[in-house]
Amino acid sequence: MRTIRKGREPASLTLHRSGAHANYDNYVDKDTLRTFLEKEQRGLCCYCLSRIPGARGMKVEHWRSQDRYAAEQLDYTNLLGACLGNEGQPGNHQHCDTRKGNRDLSRNPANPMHRVGDLVRFEGDGRIASDNPVFDSDLNDVLNLNEAFLRNNRKATLDAFIAALPKRGRLSTETVEKWLMDWNGNHTQANFHLSAESSFYWLRKRLARA
Repeated sequence: MRTIRKGREPASLTLHRSGAHANYDNYVDKDTLRTFLEKEQRGLCCYCLSRIPGARGMKVEHWRSQDRYAAEQLDYTNLLGACLGNEGQPGNHQHCDTRKGNRDLSRNPANPMHRVGDLVRFEGDGRIASDNPVFDSDLNDVLNLNEAFLRNNRKATLDAFIAALPKRGRLSTETVEKWLMDWNGNHTQANFHLSAESSFYWLRKRLARA
């Protein structure tokens, strides 16, 4: 999970919210909303950071659920783009918004004050964890981000990344810093591969040791 830098909202959402009896269900321009979310998240799911296969292959996630927080259902800071999360599969294989349902999370990836990227760590087997016990429960129990498919993808991505490093020659501090700036920034053209977060966690650790 990484911090999402929210941009401006679609004009159609602003207009819709100002109308009488406006709610998310009667907002008709959801395709534009999905496009905005996909772009600002650089094509990645807000939770597991898996690649979203286009705006139509994503769910609009309400960080605070529509059912329990109706007043926030059209708040753009509450709206995120999520993968399908193994929708239709048994609960132990579901993840992200599909697994979360109406439950609350302690931290919003779109709130920079919540510093979600600083609170996660990755184990050698691809597991994601946090030293914050409440957030660790969010990652595991609510979002199921250690579902086997996700965990194995993170491990495979990190193993491949490390194996490819010798071909690049000496990896300078400047190069590592640039990669990390791209990862933490909002460059919409700098899309990353599935589960790249584990690789950038490894880079941050390497830079700290330099």
